[in-house]
Amino acid sequence: MHPGQGGGLLETLLPALVLAACAVGYLLLARRARRRNPARAWDPWRTASFITGLALLAVALLPPVAPLAHDDFRGHMAQHMLIGMYAPLALVLGAPVSLLLRTVPAPHARLLTGVLHSRAARLLAHPAIALLLSSGSLAVLYFTPLYNAGMTHPAGHWLLHAHFLLSGCLFAYVIAGPDPAPARPGVRTRLVYLGCAIAAHAVIAQLMYGGFWVDIHAPVPEVQGAAEIMYYGGDIAELLLAAALVATWRPDRGPRRATKGSPSHPLARA
Repeated sequence: MHPGQGGGLLETLLPALVLAACAVGYLLLARRARRRNPARAWDPWRTASFITGLALLAVALLPPVAPLAHDDFRGHMAQHMLIGMYAPLALVLGAPVSLLLRTVPAPHARLLTGVLHSRAARLLAHPAIALLLSSGSLAVLYFTPLYNAGMTHPAGHWLLHAHFLLSGCLFAYVIAGPDPAPARPGVRTRLVYLGCAIAAHAVIAQLMYGGFWVDIHAPVPEVQGAAEIMYYGGDIAELLLAAALVATWRPDRGPRRATKGSPSHPLARA
């Protein structure tokens, strides 16, 4: 689609350095968490999940996928799936906020907790807002000239990447994130919003495949191939997100009956 873009040394080296720095930073924090409290060591599966997320980002942002994404709309869609759906789920399951809360000094932890409890954070973390930013924005991107305009400028290209990643992380966090979320609704509500996301991806992919309202400067076979990647790749990613939700679900067993010598029974938790 845009030959010659995406293959520069800077566009290859900079993402690699940033991802490597994130990996080193996470590993150092995980080691600090283990040293501070050996009896409550940081879960190695969390570490593996976060590193997997960074590896998926590396696949998306480095050759051969990155140059292909500039030259073929199918490559763009594969890159979009990796950056916006698969990598965010793995990163969120790494629980980076919980790791920070366990390792930073107490004043910084209190500040971070205050941010999580703020009105702005509660609004941003509402499932409707997360759904609008992650899935609703796709219609704006592909059914208006926005995508074509963004791909003609390097800054717009990287802004698209940032939007895919941040909105994907927000939606994964709201639906199944292990990090603290004071305003997170119940499981049934989250499943409804996940179902809406599945439906939105399916409808957008089908409209794209049929050529309805789509505004993408690419050959029809590329657009149809990209629509298939969105349809099937999105289904797999959302099934993984649903599995993560079920795996982290802790059913509310309700209040426990008072027992003699149980001082905390009025506030018993599930």
